[in-house]
Amino acid sequence: MLTPVYLGLGSNSGDSEAILRGAIAELATFLGDLAVSSLYTSSPRYVLDQPDFLNLVARGETGLRPLELLAATQSVEARFGRDRSRERSKGPRTLDIDILLYGDEILELPGLSVPHPGMRERAFVLVPLAEIAPGLRHPADGLTFASFIESVSGQGIYLRAARPV
Repeated sequence: MLTPVYLGLGSNSGDSEAILRGAIAELATFLGDLAVSSLYTSSPRYVLDQPDFLNLVARGETGLRPLELLAATQSVEARFGRDRSRERSKGPRTLDIDILLYGDEILELPGLSVPHPGMRERAFVLVPLAEIAPGLRHPADGLTFASFIESVSGQGIYLRAARPV
């Protein structure tokens, strides 16, 4: 049985657009029925002295279990130059892939919390997520993710390219 998953992708180091395009191609090797949002430019959060990010959200279906999916996404990150041992927390990165949702599951596993704990506070997640799944609801409380967009409207997110891949 396949499980629908939503992933948030971001990059602000290197050729970010090419990196995201390549990452989507890699994700397509283990996610079926892949749908991808438009590409957005967003201001950095948390650590402000870094370049803007390019972000998108992808939806797919997988037969992988949650920690297997985490390992697969981290492998994609590493192929595009991410070295977690050398990066600054919340700082620049070639590629960041967050597992936002894994079906309707609510999970606390080593190294993985699903739904992603910060997703309702981040415009760079909510805007592209609402684009590809406007009625999608949080599994814990049933509220739509789109209903949180107004609360993050000052975070600086701009459409860069419709359907980049």
